[in-house]
Amino acid sequence: MNENDFIYKNKNNFIRKIEKKGIIEKNGYSNIALIKYWGKKKNLEQIPSNSSISYMLANLYTRTRLIYEINKKNDNPSIEFYFHRKKNNFFYLKIKNFFRKILIYCSYLKNFNFIIETYSNFPHSSGIGSSASSMSSIALCIMEIERRISFLTTNFFLKKSSFLSRLGSGSACRSIYPGLSIWGVHKSIKESNDLYSIPYPYMVHKIFKKIENTILVIDEKPKSISSSKGHELMNKHPYAKNRFKHANYNMDRLISILKLGDIQEFGKIIEQESLDLHAMIMTSNPYYLWIKPNTINVIQSIWDFRIQTKKNIYFTLDAGANIHLLYPFIDKKIIFKWIKDNLSFYCKKIIKSFCIWD
Repeated sequence: MNENDFIYKNKNNFIRKIEKKGIIEKNGYSNIALIKYWGKKKNLEQIPSNSSISYMLANLYTRTRLIYEINKKNDNPSIEFYFHRKKNNFFYLKIKNFFRKILIYCSYLKNFNFIIETYSNFPHSSGIGSSASSMSSIALCIMEIERRISFLTTNFFLKKSSFLSRLGSGSACRSIYPGLSIWGVHKSIKESNDLYSIPYPYMVHKIFKKIENTILVIDEKPKSISSSKGHELMNKHPYAKNRFKHANYNMDRLISILKLGDIQEFGKIIEQESLDLHAMIMTSNPYYLWIKPNTINVIQSIWDFRIQTKKNIYFTLDAGANIHLLYPFIDKKIIFKWIKDNLSFYCKKIIKSFCIWD
């Protein structure tokens, strides 16, 4: 599908098909990338420079409550925005810009007044996927309006939800499907594309269908530089081309790893990918340091524990100081006890999660 396929074309008196006032509520979940998306193609709207793959995460979500009222006289949608029951101008401007971007694809929005209320159950702007969860939840609410005014197949509903989410936050497009999601064109993955994510289309060994995810919140404060600004730094980065090439190479490797159930090689890739991402931000111009001393302490503790016990526990980081620990469900009790007993000292909080499969 191309961009034109997502333009709303059924303009025949749709207002008659929907109640004048209504409420829609949707959850959008965080995701954790295994192969990282870092860098966008210049002069294009949220198009990744390499393909990425992620798990959808349980227990980390943003709930959006969209209250709408028809206003036939509007030329643009009217928006009030609340985050945790308070007006938030920074997030309001992001939402307003998002609606501006998607109006060409959802022209019906100009006929509504909206009150948008969002609530996240985990820290925002700290590298745990708050933008992905919030923008996907809003996109799902908007698509529910479209579903009420015209017939949509489930397949189209999800694809356009992912497409719209991408325009708000690139990684948000991967928060639509449970399990593993792919975003970005990759020669080895059929139907992969840059406009929206797709469910991972190949065989996955049973060990990867039950993966625990424990998040160690090292720092709850917003990052020193936003992910959007970080992506821009890749445009002139001296190592960018090699990074994009290496990410796509790792994606090729991961396809066979997921099929065979080789969790040791899986762990090597996801750790390397997270360290690659942080190496790129540390060698940008200007350069930044997201990891904290306790981030390093946790990583070293994981490596030591893995050597001593031979347990399959691996880490990954997104754009921030906080750590995701991934390990098989079969070792859940032993590993989580070790985390609580040995890593709590380094954390502000520990969030129990798992990778949603279906």
